[in-house]
Amino acid sequence: MSDKMIVCSHCDSINRLSEARSALEAKGGRCGRKLFAASPQDVSGTTFERHMARTTIPLLVDVWAPWCGPCRVMAPAYGAAARELEPAVVLIKLDSDRERAISAQLGIRGIPTMILFHGGKEIARTSGAMSSAQIVRWVRERLPAAPV
Repeated sequence: MSDKMIVCSHCDSINRLSEARSALEAKGGRCGRKLFAASPQDVSGTTFERHMARTTIPLLVDVWAPWCGPCRVMAPAYGAAARELEPAVVLIKLDSDRERAISAQLGIRGIPTMILFHGGKEIARTSGAMSSAQIVRWVRERLPAAPV
């Protein structure tokens, strides 16, 4: 199998994940921070677009806003889901208020909305708060061939 590529959500560096090494120990090329830390990063629109263009593993995006009660309630569950899904899936967050143009481009009508991408293409989306178990199950049902 070939190596996988991932964008560091901290420094925007593009990183190769060698199959010979543990992905959980991988670090960003410029910042040295772990690529997978079970703490989904709130990314800028630029970082989101870079992930879409360069990350080769599935990408789960939580579109949220700071004022949204259900979004805030779901945040710990999203982090807990990251502990189960990483490194097979990259989890990031996108603030719909700060990144209005991308939210519009994605057709966001309500939040929280999670969108699952692979190879730069949308695979699935769902709206509404979920528990960590529901998030993990939802992702696994949509990536049956992946060892998630």
